[in-house]
Amino acid sequence: MNLPNDRKYTASHEWVKTEGDVLVVGITDNAQDQLGDLVYVGDFNTGVTLSAGDTAGVVESVKAASDIYAPVDGEVVEFNEALSDSPNLINDSAFDNWIFKIKPADPAAVDGLLDADGYKALVDAG
Repeated sequence: MNLPNDRKYTASHEWVKTEGDVLVVGITDNAQDQLGDLVYVGDFNTGVTLSAGDTAGVVESVKAASDIYAPVDGEVVEFNEALSDSPNLINDSAFDNWIFKIKPADPAAVDGLLDADGYKALVDAG
């Protein structure tokens, strides 16, 4: 499993990358592989304040639907509109295609997420 080291990860298979004062969030390659061909990414509302673990939106594939969760407390500030028409971008390159951006209530909260080794260990443990 090849995981970028420039971001953090959640146990619910989101990746999180800090860009300025916001966190860019997507799903891991492992998650998109388990879901299969994505047919829908949506139900994300900008301006909404979420707590860590709250459902931020959803991805649907030919196999299943899966909630996407807020990695930390904060306000959803942007949704990647390109995914509305082309959800398959995530299948093509999960680590290059973000889903939403969140402005964290506490920027240090990202430090409590998993690093690449921690996420790999979680996936390997099943």
